Amino acid sequence: MLIEDANKVYINIGKITCWITFSFGLVYLFITFLGFLSLSSPEEPIGDPYFTIMELLAIIIALLMAISMIAVHYHASAKYKLQSLFALCSMFVMAGITSSVHFVVLTMSYQLETTTMDDLTLLFSFKWPSVVYTLDILAWDWFFSLSFLFAAPIFNNGKMEKTIRALMLISGVLSLIGILGVPFNDMQIRNIGIIGYAVIAPFVFLLIGINFSRIDRNKKTNAQHRV
Repeated sequence: MLIEDANKVYINIGKITCWITFSFGLVYLFITFLGFLSLSSPEEPIGDPYFTIMELLAIIIALLMAISMIAVHYHASAKYKLQSLFALCSMFVMAGITSSVHFVVLTMSYQLETTTMDDLTLLFSFKWPSVVYTLDILAWDWFFSLSFLFAAPIFNNGKMEKTIRALMLISGVLSLIGILGVPFNDMQIRNIGIIGYAVIAPFVFLLIGINFSRIDRNKKTNAQHRV
């Protein structure tokens, strides 16, 4: 009974957080699109209110992804528990790093004068190269990639899960390619990684949420048949 209750909890958590992750991911893409439309030149950074909204969304989305991976870990069979644990830990490391980065950037940009911020661009600017930019690359292009690549084999039961596995691998590989922008000093390469974690990943979480709903329905149907 306790095992069934635990399974029900992870399925419910998985459904809710995965769907919310997908929804917030779409909102993030929409706000980013509006931010780019507001620019007079592609070289300009996105300004407020879009920048602030994007920073807040990044913190929320990272946390939701980490919570969703808890459900994925519980969903994994015994054969893949070690991989799912590594994927879970990697996602939490990603969430910790990127949340710290975006919180610092968000608060410091309001606390310091513009002239002071100009002197600290190597620390707090999202223009390459800078410390916060490097840390965010580490979070998304490395730890997020590892999380998805290690979690992908967990999904191997049926067409839906195989689709999830394929998209997780594509998302993870593209995100990992983005880290090559650092040694090549080319952030256009890094943009490939953004496609992986910002464009494809939300749809991965949507499918995982749908998969958890399917599992929940099957469990309820089986329970009714036993009665």
